[in-house]
Amino acid sequence: MPGFKIHISGSTILGVGYGAGALILYDVPLPTCLLATGLCSVSGMLPDLDSGPGIPLRESLSFAAAFVPMLLFDRARHWGWTHETMVLAGAMLYLFIRFGVGWFLRHHSVHRGIYHSIPVCLIFAGLAFLLCNTGALPLRYYKAGAVVIGFMSHLILDEIWSVERSGVGFHLKSSFGTAVKFYSPCWWSNGLAYAALLAVAVLVLNDPIWADVDPAAARLHSVASDIVQDVDANVDRVETRAPAIEQRASSIASEVESEVQSVEGRVEPINSQPANNVRRPVDSRGRY
Repeated sequence: MPGFKIHISGSTILGVGYGAGALILYDVPLPTCLLATGLCSVSGMLPDLDSGPGIPLRESLSFAAAFVPMLLFDRARHWGWTHETMVLAGAMLYLFIRFGVGWFLRHHSVHRGIYHSIPVCLIFAGLAFLLCNTGALPLRYYKAGAVVIGFMSHLILDEIWSVERSGVGFHLKSSFGTAVKFYSPCWWSNGLAYAALLAVAVLVLNDPIWADVDPAAARLHSVASDIVQDVDANVDRVETRAPAIEQRASSIASEVESEVQSVEGRVEPINSQPANNVRRPVDSRGRY
């Protein structure tokens, strides 16, 4: 199995080539090329988020916790947030990624599980498309593609290391096929991954950039917008009904407590009766 240095070296080399090629051949702005290079390099560590406490998990979480809030500043300005709100939201997002996501990955992931798969690669590509939301559509494709290349380099290296020479031929290790896959043996992780992929796809299509691309993209954007609006409406409806539900639950709890106290009150007199009121058994001659 290739180690951390091999994975990060491979994705970094690919990232440098990806950035340099775009700069030289397609006149992509230098800052965009540098960002894509960094995204490709770091994405080479992403599949090993399921490897437990170690360098890949620690470094990936540290990078994401510091980097993601900065990428959201443009969207926050679009939402009309104040500078103070952005700073507070960034701090909370940092803590959530650094400790909340870290705790979940350390306790609820298995190495070579669903994180080593094509669906999770597409999830991270979609998140990159959403977070790197500046520039025209081709540039957003370009930055999301950097994540795909870095992520897939990790999976392909894992599969290459699963093949070893055996005499004059080759031998496949038991780990062959556990990296480049579409599902894992765990059913709930598969369901969670594909549900997350569907949610990210809806959010990607909900991005306003699709409205002016072409009629087909505009129709998909309209469908995704309707889905997001329905979800928002359902959340608002639940929030509106929450006080009534809480009040009803409190009323039921009070009724149950009252019934329990009533039962306890009826039981106490029975238990407090004196022992001499109880008839003692007699024998055949009428003696106690």
